[in-house]
Amino acid sequence: MKRKTLVVFMVVILFAAVLAACGNNAEPKNTNNAPAEEAGDSQTSANSTKEPAEPGPVFPLKEQVTLKAVAHRPPLAPSDFNEQPVIQELEKKTNVRIEWDTIVDTDYIEKRNLLLASGSLPDFFFSGRFSDTELVRYSQDGTLIPLNDLIDGYMPNLKAILDARPDIKASITAPDGNIYSLPQGEEFGSGQEEIGANPDFLYINQEWLDKLNLKMPTTIDEYTAVLKAFKTGDPNGNGKADEIPLTYIDNFWTGDIGVLFGAFGVPDKTYRPSNPTYIDHLNVVDGKVQFAPQQEGFKQAVAYLNKWFEEGLVDMDAFTHDYDTFFARGKTEVETIGSLIWWDKNDVVGPERGEHWVLVPPFKDMVVKWNNGGGFGRDGVTITKANKNPEITAAWLDSFYEPKMAAQTRFGPIGVWYDEDASGKLVQKAVENPGEFRQSSAVTNGIGLLLYDNLDQVDYIEPRAAQRIKDSINIYVPQMEKEKFPNIFFTEEELKVIDRLKPDISQYVNKMRAKWLLDGGVEQEWDDFQATLKKMGIDELLAVHQAGYDRYLAAQKK
Repeated sequence: MKRKTLVVFMVVILFAAVLAACGNNAEPKNTNNAPAEEAGDSQTSANSTKEPAEPGPVFPLKEQVTLKAVAHRPPLAPSDFNEQPVIQELEKKTNVRIEWDTIVDTDYIEKRNLLLASGSLPDFFFSGRFSDTELVRYSQDGTLIPLNDLIDGYMPNLKAILDARPDIKASITAPDGNIYSLPQGEEFGSGQEEIGANPDFLYINQEWLDKLNLKMPTTIDEYTAVLKAFKTGDPNGNGKADEIPLTYIDNFWTGDIGVLFGAFGVPDKTYRPSNPTYIDHLNVVDGKVQFAPQQEGFKQAVAYLNKWFEEGLVDMDAFTHDYDTFFARGKTEVETIGSLIWWDKNDVVGPERGEHWVLVPPFKDMVVKWNNGGGFGRDGVTITKANKNPEITAAWLDSFYEPKMAAQTRFGPIGVWYDEDASGKLVQKAVENPGEFRQSSAVTNGIGLLLYDNLDQVDYIEPRAAQRIKDSINIYVPQMEKEKFPNIFFTEEELKVIDRLKPDISQYVNKMRAKWLLDGGVEQEWDDFQATLKKMGIDELLAVHQAGYDRYLAAQKK
């Protein structure tokens, strides 16, 4: 796949399509607009950068400027983003060259933190993946600079989006009124129908069901019986006991077994994109924020699922999988897995085998989790105090908020992921195994916004995404939680509490959950577990989340 992708990229370099896609939007406006104000706030932040008094840079620059950037990348992406056609064309257009330090996703946070601790800062993080706590911390000590005036003066594409979408602007604005990190994401549905509302789909091998004369399970007990049949019935027909009835990735944002806890009334959420303020283990019931590991259904789920591990019904590598090993699990010469939890079956089993893999509808009375997957994030690009050219940087970054550029950056360039039709609209090409291919064709998913308003310019909703939304609406939404914990930007004091308590509590819960799944003992240790959570400050932590949630609800009524 890597070799094929490289060849395609070399061909795409011959085209100037990206140049045309950028249009004139990379050239910042000559403007003296005042700094952006937070909705409902009559005062401009005192921490905003100085209002630009002179016209911004005009691209291409007469003399080349080099900027240093640290970026995260998927395992299949080129290590040097300058190999990407989109970046090459942007360099030609702007005469801005980027020196890239790219870090594989799984190592990014650790290595980023080492850079911050050493004081060896890039000009910008592309993207930063900073939590809210980190945004506040590094903005207060001056490591990250406020972006309000840069957006107003040098980022016309992004400013137009924020002016038209106050909801997005509000979501990225810190309680002090400043913006420290650029937004990123794609608009795929809303509410319970949003594409990330349930990132964990349970798929099953229909071919194996048919071979063993089994019916689609409708309860957790029936599913257990199917797993046992997969284990002992030799459904792959090779005469070996090599079948893996269920595989997943433990404690990962998609593909986690916590989705099955909903069969016991308390879905467990482990969506933590390196952000301790996110919805780790949180549910909302009748307006009250609940911590799943304190609920009886959590204990019942762990005790029940432990029997699966004892009987060898679950992939024991679930606790050590990474992308490569998990995706390879379904592509062995002889098919060995019977069911899986993941975003898209084809990522794991491939499109050919995927034809006989089908969704398992939620079990009877199962509560489907409503995740705060959200189409937009505020963990995007950040600019550091080391940057001597923030205006040029902002203008360069603004190129990625032009819809066609955003699409090519987040998915892949024209000729690889997209074709351009006679009207100039970007139309998706037929791509084999898009989930895996996107890792190598996209530059990053950490910058750029794609909105429904852009659909006349970019067909960015790929077929599998459209199908996923349809499947979610038809299959999962009817049994989905009615409330969710939103992506709240907490106050500084709330963030201090979260920063102090939640990492240790989450680590403890995840350690104990893994222990109980593998070795059992939840019934005997449950009371001590609850007492430990109390000592660790779970009540104080939940009080902060409840206050933030109540404030969020009140704001919706204004």
